[in-house]
Amino acid sequence: MRILHLSDTHLERADAPNRHGINATDSLRLMLAELRHQRGVDAIVVTGDLANDGAVEAYAAVRELVGGFARVMGGVPVFYTTGNHDEREAFGKVLGSGHLAADGTDRVVDAVFPVEFGCAAVSTVGGYRFVTLDSLVPGEVYGALSRAQLDWLGEELGTPAEFGTVLAFHHPPINLGTPMQRAFGLRNPGELADAIRGSDVRVVLTGHFHLQLFGFLEATPVWVTPGVVNRMDLTTAYGTERAVRGASASLVELGGETAPMFHTFHARDPRAHETVYQLDQEQVRSVVERHAP
Repeated sequence: MRILHLSDTHLERADAPNRHGINATDSLRLMLAELRHQRGVDAIVVTGDLANDGAVEAYAAVRELVGGFARVMGGVPVFYTTGNHDEREAFGKVLGSGHLAADGTDRVVDAVFPVEFGCAAVSTVGGYRFVTLDSLVPGEVYGALSRAQLDWLGEELGTPAEFGTVLAFHHPPINLGTPMQRAFGLRNPGELADAIRGSDVRVVLTGHFHLQLFGFLEATPVWVTPGVVNRMDLTTAYGTERAVRGASASLVELGGETAPMFHTFHARDPRAHETVYQLDQEQVRSVVERHAP
């Protein structure tokens, strides 16, 4: 199973530069163009913050661009999740269950979580079960998985899939200990660990941090893919934050003797590594105090 994993496209309602001077749609176009030579891709996963402000037009653009790329890849399915910048009603209006065929239509899914409580679904590709969850907490930067959603997940995992389960959502249950990551990751990783303990979950795929990160939630591998719109540069002083230009994505390979395998792609942007924005310690402290739980 070879999965192209993207996250944090942050598309605007218009195909134009954002307030930082980055055209998020162009970043996605560039990343997809760079990935066109990949072969043997079985699925594409996009883990949230699809739209920067929840606009229907942004979801339509994501569906068109990623769906067009999925057709180039041989008609592979695409799995979308919500992120903290997303809006559930607009997401559902354009992307349905979030489990789409390459032509943009809803795939036949095995189960869908009640939409009034979250955008989550289950479907199968090549013997692997793909479960997308909704870690969006409306109006907040941090994420959480509701008790009802975790109970639903536990029920689904009660029956093993042929080759195991891929679990995808936005907010990582691991972090490097930076102030922003500690404050704005998944708030209840222990409850998630309880829900998947002893199950057939082979990997947890997330985004949100705009950088690549690997770790474990107990015995389960967790991969954080870097963002498409920009990436975070952690060479800055502790307690500060710097975002730089550069679209990135990942390849996740399951099922081989050394699986899971992870590889990161960086688009060849002539302006890569230029600073998009930078926050000093006081600015970071202010953001954390304003938005942390």
